[in-house]
Amino acid sequence: MSNPIRQAQALPNDHDRKGLPAWSYFNTEMLEMEKDLLFRSHWQLVCHVNDLPETGDFVTLDCVGERALVIRGQDGKVRGFHNLCRHRGSRVVGKEQGNCKGAIICPFHGWVYNLDGTLRGAAQPDKLPPLDPVAFGLKAIETDIWRGFVFVRFRPGPQPAMREVMRRFDEELAQYDLDTLMPGGDGFYAQTAAVNWKCVRDVDNEGYHVPMAHPGLHDLFGSHYYDEEFKDGTSRSFSEFRNADNRLWSVRAYTSILRPPEGLDEQHGKAWLYIGLFPNCVLGIYPDSVKFYQEFPLEFGQTMQRGTTYRLANEDRRMRLSRYLSERIDRLTSEEDEELVRWTWEAAFSSGYDGVILSDLENCVRSYHDTLRRHFPVLNEDEPEKGMVAARNAELLRQQAGNG
Repeated sequence: MSNPIRQAQALPNDHDRKGLPAWSYFNTEMLEMEKDLLFRSHWQLVCHVNDLPETGDFVTLDCVGERALVIRGQDGKVRGFHNLCRHRGSRVVGKEQGNCKGAIICPFHGWVYNLDGTLRGAAQPDKLPPLDPVAFGLKAIETDIWRGFVFVRFRPGPQPAMREVMRRFDEELAQYDLDTLMPGGDGFYAQTAAVNWKCVRDVDNEGYHVPMAHPGLHDLFGSHYYDEEFKDGTSRSFSEFRNADNRLWSVRAYTSILRPPEGLDEQHGKAWLYIGLFPNCVLGIYPDSVKFYQEFPLEFGQTMQRGTTYRLANEDRRMRLSRYLSERIDRLTSEEDEELVRWTWEAAFSSGYDGVILSDLENCVRSYHDTLRRHFPVLNEDEPEKGMVAARNAELLRQQAGNG
């Protein structure tokens, strides 16, 4: 394949440097709109098919009040359902990950479902009217699989199938064999942060802060790191490793031990690639491993961050050590970002805060904000009166549709 090279991006003439209005970070009506129009109506990454190697293997995902269950059936097919018993609404599985041996049994009253979601039988059926196994089966969730990664969508939304969403990366990603990835062994992590979810995106969507805030990444990348703006709901960030003596032992050890897989071209064999997926997910694609991380709003000022790491299918001892070192660099970077995200959240409450001014190097942040504004044109205005945010946004969307 042809190697992508860094190209200067031409900024629009009306380049908006001011970012989102402060009210959008703490308005609770805005938060509920985001849950509905973004998180329920866009594809959400749950796991990889190789997290589900055996019949009955499952992974669950909680997202803005929704509960998803992804499970491998007797026929080998991976399906998605609401993790919701049709009897009283209990979770039919209570764990984040596990195996249902032959059937899904609700832990509340013992209703039993087949692995394809159909109802096998209710407890004490003579006390109930006849129940159709399909009509009273688990409710299906729209499910899509792209290069082994399993996505669900709770409501119909604006995105096409994942193969269309990610099509522009096909040539670049083909060399990574993403379909063959295997779980890294540590499962999924989940942690909460006392911030608005957009604060996480604002920090993560730009590398302008890397030289100052992330000594490990800067030692690895030097000045090579760059971000490309959001386009059709996806973004790309990329950096080759700098060709110099590294100061930090973990970076020095990583670059000296790493032997890239044979399938990677020279550029990608010594580089980290990030693909952003609107509204809340990032794939980190490295020569030694692949990870994803995402965030979900829980309530006002509370965000859940979730993710995991996958190893290469043919990982040997040397590659396993390389993965350990890259995860260490990543872990320190995440810890450094935690404080920056918190400070970003705190700023919106300050009487001295009157917005931001974005550098040209923060064009990915600008384009992300522009994508949000297309969904929520109310963000171009002052904060509406209480109770009027959704109505005003709906009015502006109607106006946009009429002008289009």
